[in-house]
Amino acid sequence: MTLKELREEIDLIDNEILKLLNKRMRVVKEVGKLKQSNKSAIYRPEREKEILDRLKSLNKGPLNESAIDAIFLEIFAVSRNLELPERVAFLGPEGSYTHQAAESRFGAMSSYLSLNSIEAVFKVLENKEAKYGVVPIENNTDGAVGITLDCLGKYNSKIVAEIYLDIHHSFATLAEDIKDIKRIYSHPQGYNQCRNFLEEHFLFEAEFIPTKSTAEAAKMAKNDKESAAICSHIAAKMYNLPIMFEKIEDNLANRTRFLILSDFKNQKGVHNKTSILAKTDNAPGSLARFLQAFEKENINLTKIESRPAEEKNFQSVFYIDFEGHIDDENVKKIIEKYPNKIKWLGSYIAGA
Repeated sequence: MTLKELREEIDLIDNEILKLLNKRMRVVKEVGKLKQSNKSAIYRPEREKEILDRLKSLNKGPLNESAIDAIFLEIFAVSRNLELPERVAFLGPEGSYTHQAAESRFGAMSSYLSLNSIEAVFKVLENKEAKYGVVPIENNTDGAVGITLDCLGKYNSKIVAEIYLDIHHSFATLAEDIKDIKRIYSHPQGYNQCRNFLEEHFLFEAEFIPTKSTAEAAKMAKNDKESAAICSHIAAKMYNLPIMFEKIEDNLANRTRFLILSDFKNQKGVHNKTSILAKTDNAPGSLARFLQAFEKENINLTKIESRPAEEKNFQSVFYIDFEGHIDDENVKKIIEKYPNKIKWLGSYIAGA
């Protein structure tokens, strides 16, 4: 077939895709009406995971699983906005990795609210000024985010999903040739995490100009043709700054876990995870006895992190993740055994 014939075939396929998408959205609107009449949540992570798993099981290629996720997560996001437009608060600024994580789940069409602190996200949710919040909770190199753990104890928002995002620094520039770059804009942390790349390309000779964020770096480089920005992919996209190199960080395994927060309880799905905060008495063996209760109920703990408690009667408060849902019988037994020492933070699909 000629190039013209192939393009005509693609056009015909696109026409069919558009018809089917509109057909899907008409059904989505009816679903939205039912959910609103029942006052049920629009965002159902367990249902989206179920759809993705089913599609992947039917897939014959050449689309891989990551491509299916990318395409259908955007379709889900558009669908949710048709059902009921909702605001998403996140730890800013715009163009940050938290913004990238939020957009990966809620899509480009959603209404986003950039905030200056993690606690501000919790406050906005508490005041019903946004339906969803996205905050980081841990990084595989820097560990847990203490303020997020503290806010989970202080506020009433529930964890409804988690996102694992590979943190990649992009090298974005208007320059045609890397040899023309005389200045590099970057947050100092990002700059230091890309030292091998900078050394390999003789870029330490370029002037380093520190910025407050990756978004600011992209904005500055957009107005300077002899410069480049070390920034997130979303920051480069925001300012239409061409990416010369996609992944330039020294540690390609850098990964951050983000939480999606809201005000509803998830239904049970597959591979559930539950998060709690637990307080133990300031007495020998109290933590050991508490953890043995999970062993007795055959519950697998996946994370435990201690935080200082403000109350005088308790030594520590522990953030705990474990496999299972709050409605599972063995989990109920734990909650019932320690009713005054456990705060349930949410049950959600692991890794979804």
